[in-house]
Amino acid sequence: MIVVTTPTGQIGSQLVHRLLDQDKEVRVIVRDASRLEDTVRERVETVEGSHDEPGVLDEALPGAEALFWLVPPSRQAPSVREYYLGFARVGAAAVARHGVGHVVGVSSAGHGWPTPAGVLSAAFAMDAELRASGAAYRALSMPFYMENLLGQLDAIRGPGAFHLTCAGDLPLASIATRDIAGVAADLLTDLSWTGQQNLPVFGPDRLTPDGMAEVISQELGRPVTYRRMSMDDYASLLRSRGAGDQQVKDMTEAFAAQDHGIYDADWATAEPTSTDFRTWCREVLRPAADA
Repeated sequence: MIVVTTPTGQIGSQLVHRLLDQDKEVRVIVRDASRLEDTVRERVETVEGSHDEPGVLDEALPGAEALFWLVPPSRQAPSVREYYLGFARVGAAAVARHGVGHVVGVSSAGHGWPTPAGVLSAAFAMDAELRASGAAYRALSMPFYMENLLGQLDAIRGPGAFHLTCAGDLPLASIATRDIAGVAADLLTDLSWTGQQNLPVFGPDRLTPDGMAEVISQELGRPVTYRRMSMDDYASLLRSRGAGDQQVKDMTEAFAAQDHGIYDADWATAEPTSTDFRTWCREVLRPAADA
């Protein structure tokens, strides 16, 4: 039995499909089972609730050989570190209590970064807690998600631009969520691995944001440019959306670390995944932009 958290999210939903395609027994933890696709709900065992609740995990984990762990994003959490640790402490205790042998967690690249990195540092703290469970553990260590650009569809469609805080002429490591799901599926279906390890999962490109804009322009058939946003402007944007001071700090620290190369050391050792940025633009971004 493989237990999957966040089965309706970008990564979890693709992972569940991959596991079912291999006829694996899957149990999902989901806040609202009605959000599952009908074809998925018919084929999985369902435990409703949140995986930061011990009782929910006690219902989901008996008999589980492996667990896929992802902390869902929250705009309400006053401290992202405590939010991640709240999930991780409950999860690690439950993994130990039920003797789950293998855990695959979604984390960030850049373990060992020497300065605070907001939400990225929170992911590193989560990894430490899950390692303490005693299970074999793989921390899938990711850079910038290509899917983050889907949040800027209106700007891409309208003014023809997207915005980040990093330099336009420096490479930005990226990854497609379907490749994260693919790596997770491989690990969860072949449990021959042991020990605890950070596993960098990076796409094959070394594009700059300016280079990304060029690819997007070619694939959409209209000009799209990259415009760098100052950290002050980004902080103001977050506040305009209701973020509190700690949330702004958590996010700006993460982007500052990204801008200063937190992903670089893992980029040098990561085995590239299959989805390049052009393919992702053609198969994901363009249909979304045309919708």
